Amino acid sequence: QVHLVESGGGLVQPGGSLRLSCSASGIDLTTRSVGWARQAPGKEREGVGCLALTETNFADSVRGRFTISRDNSKNTVYLQMNNLRPEDTATYYCATDTTTGSYCPGLRYEWDYWGQGARVTVSS
Repeated sequence: QVHLVESGGGLVQPGGSLRLSCSASGIDLTTRSVGWARQAPGKEREGVGCLALTETNFADSVRGRFTISRDNSKNTVYLQMNNLRPEDTATYYCATDTTTGSYCPGLRYEWDYWGQGARVTVSS
């Protein structure tokens, strides 16, 4: 059974940084594409970015501020968020599936497996 667990959320001031972790069990993230999405209160979920074996992709709203990396030894993927803005406030989810690996699907892609989410609040 596949489990994804996000951690690292919290409260941060505008301009600050946070790093979210996505730890997996039941699936090898080292060979899978991993996506990050977020959902703000009252809004639809939106794709934030993706890490694949040969590429990364980010939404325009976060490009240049967010990066995604992986630690193969820990079967964990990270979302590093810098220069955070109040509009980045949301619950962040990581996701993966057994189909993708070498490429990033579109940011609206419906992944098979999702974590429970990590809350990020950007406020002074």
